[in-house]
Amino acid sequence: MMHLKMTEMWATMGSTIASFMFVWAIIRQYCPYEVRRFFEKYTHRVMGYFCPYIRISFHEFMGDRLKRSEAYAAVEAYLSANTSKSAKRLKAEMGKDSSNLVLTMDEYERVTDEFQGVKVWWVSSKIMSPTRSMSYYQEQEKRFYKLTFHYKNRDTIAGSYLEHVMREGKEIRLRNRQRKLYTNSPGYKWPSYKQTMWSHIVFEHPATFETMAMEPEKKKEIIEDLVTFSKSKDFYARIGKAWKRGYLLYGPPGTGKSTMIAAMANLLGYDVYDLELTAVKDNTELRKLLIETTSKSIIVIEDIDCSLDLTGQRKKKAEMGLDDDGDKVNAEAGRKEAKEEGGGGSSSKVTLSGLLNFIDGIWSACGGERLIVFTTNYVEKLDPALIRRGRMDKHIELSYCSFDGFKVLAKNYLKVETHPMFDTIKRLIGEIKITPADVAENLMPKSPTDDAEKCLSSLIEALEEAKEAATTATKAEELKQSSLIRENGELQDDKETAKAMKNNHCQR
Repeated sequence: MMHLKMTEMWATMGSTIASFMFVWAIIRQYCPYEVRRFFEKYTHRVMGYFCPYIRISFHEFMGDRLKRSEAYAAVEAYLSANTSKSAKRLKAEMGKDSSNLVLTMDEYERVTDEFQGVKVWWVSSKIMSPTRSMSYYQEQEKRFYKLTFHYKNRDTIAGSYLEHVMREGKEIRLRNRQRKLYTNSPGYKWPSYKQTMWSHIVFEHPATFETMAMEPEKKKEIIEDLVTFSKSKDFYARIGKAWKRGYLLYGPPGTGKSTMIAAMANLLGYDVYDLELTAVKDNTELRKLLIETTSKSIIVIEDIDCSLDLTGQRKKKAEMGLDDDGDKVNAEAGRKEAKEEGGGGSSSKVTLSGLLNFIDGIWSACGGERLIVFTTNYVEKLDPALIRRGRMDKHIELSYCSFDGFKVLAKNYLKVETHPMFDTIKRLIGEIKITPADVAENLMPKSPTDDAEKCLSSLIEALEEAKEAATTATKAEELKQSSLIRENGELQDDKETAKAMKNNHCQR
């Protein structure tokens, strides 16, 4: 009897549900959208009086549909890393600026999260809204995340929790993004206001501090300086300075200045903006380029001593222009000729003053967390105002290869950490100046049969040849100096003899 009653009850319930679903389908098909929205709005309002839970929605697009909501993207990144492990239905997508597959909650999936003992619920949902398209209506999909929590936890959620979600989500997006290498193009035209002054490719340089040929103590110092800078947002705000730092990398060619920049970018996860000054029309365009750079980036000007006329000759030129009218006329003629050859304005008009304002002027404070890096082979040529502390805060000399640097290269290229030939190489490197690039070239296997011993022998041979060449050059220089001294002595003797003869003639 009981079994029959239960069967009848389930049958009745099933029939009722089926009837309700049929009626709801009819309503959705024939009832106008405005009427349905009216009932839904007031239904939610009535239910709100009895439901103790608060809901917050994060829509994918706010206002126009041209730009994705930053809040939605941050929530999506946060949930993909923190709560999607408990979700049973997931969807896989390729991030916009990421090469990795990202797993996120599927539509209508619900997961829980906990913060400071408070439990919340997240739901991935979507609504279909009608849009007018030519002569008929079509439904448009709008996705959003819905956060639900008890009203007694409103202050905690609206304050600390949402701030935590936004911060964590942005950091996750930065870690997962595909980093880029930017450059400015000469003569670039902007037919659309949405186009940027920078073009870019994916940044995939493999250099790290571990693979750099440098003394361990120096590496540690640079790494600690970079990491400290990246975590000093509050410190820079407290002391009233823009969150940026300048690095001057100087040394002979082939000592690893460009490699150092790539290692810095890989350590901090920054984008790289390679600024070509000669392609910048004037100071105004230089300022626009700065405005379009993003935070967490490195702005690089390589070979600054070769970029425009930025060397420390301003005072000498001014004196020459005042002292010699003929030189001033020649200089003006030279400028006119250069202008004519440049097509009447195609050459860059960036000035030292404009570059200094670019580095630490008022406009340099736009954004934050930027490194500005200059490289040069001849630091003595640069204007002192350009490299003073406060503009180029840290000066890093990248010099010739030391024995510690050689050991790093030997480990990288040959996978050896000790070898009987190391003693000979240590002695020769201490006597000869050789760049890390030259050492690396000799350690590079040239054929499949080249082993560690052959490559090390090649390096020793190159070091001995360099030593012999240096010895020959030193001897030639000594001979030249001694010859000059002898000539100067003979000239002095001739002058003294002539002077004595003149004195004797006067006495007679």
